[in-house]
Amino acid sequence: MTRPPPPRARLSLRSGRRATDGLILGLAGLLALAACQTSPPNATGAASRIPVVTTTTVFADMVRNVGGDLVDVTSLVPKNGDVHTFEPKPGDVRAVARAKLLVMNGLGLDDWLAKTISNASSSGTPLVKLAVDLPGITLLPGEEPGTQNPHLFMDPKYVELYVDRIASGLKTVDPADANRFDEQAASYKTRLRALDAWVREQISTVPPADRKLVTFHDAFPYYAREYGITIVGVAVEAPGQDPSAGYTAALIDAIRKAGVKAIFSESQFPAKLVDQLAAETGANVVANLYDDALGDPPVTSYEAVIRWDTQQLVAALR
Repeated sequence: MTRPPPPRARLSLRSGRRATDGLILGLAGLLALAACQTSPPNATGAASRIPVVTTTTVFADMVRNVGGDLVDVTSLVPKNGDVHTFEPKPGDVRAVARAKLLVMNGLGLDDWLAKTISNASSSGTPLVKLAVDLPGITLLPGEEPGTQNPHLFMDPKYVELYVDRIASGLKTVDPADANRFDEQAASYKTRLRALDAWVREQISTVPPADRKLVTFHDAFPYYAREYGITIVGVAVEAPGQDPSAGYTAALIDAIRKAGVKAIFSESQFPAKLVDQLAAETGANVVANLYDDALGDPPVTSYEAVIRWDTQQLVAALR
């Protein structure tokens, strides 16, 4: 049993100092222990993870798969957001300023990040452009003359190249963990190859003559090219811009001539226009696809996006 302390009047100056010193040392020890418990070290012994900022939740998921518990990833565009019309807020500028690595797609999809970087005065932070100058890639034309379609990530085979770039970027800022990044990238690429095989199996159940569709905007040409699908047209030439009456009339005519069974739109876009097209042509509307952003469960990863979209496409076309 602990004895009570002697009366305060009997404490000497020396013993009081010893007690104070002991209290300070004890508090310091408790604070150090708490710090260790709240900030667990990673495999390299570092107390914090690498802060990475990406433009969209799709790329954030890819970075997490490559970086694992070595990274802390922030997406500027939230889930269910529209990367095409996104406008960064002051908090986004601060996140970019704190980042050790920045990840974007490029090719016009998210070029607004350049202004955000300028505002954050973080020009020295490594920037990974996932879709720019990829080796062995044949780019498809974009919505404007002289541009290229940026949605390469809708083809899982191309995402394997994205993964290589992400791993390279992470190794630049954290060379000590290069082996772990390589291992995690290899594991992720194995899953992507399995995903590609699954998509091919699902699409094969749709007769080739029925693999025709219309989408809200031009987000699926690489997916379509890879899996033998014909995109007859898109409802809008560029997100955020209403099509002309002449453009819509020509698209309706094309839908009727091609015998398109379904018109597809992404969940973040209004369904009014595709509903109009369906009413004029008799095609069904599927308005819950994903591409540039993740969504609510079950569409909470890039792999889930591809699986979800494939299931919706196959069900509507078959």
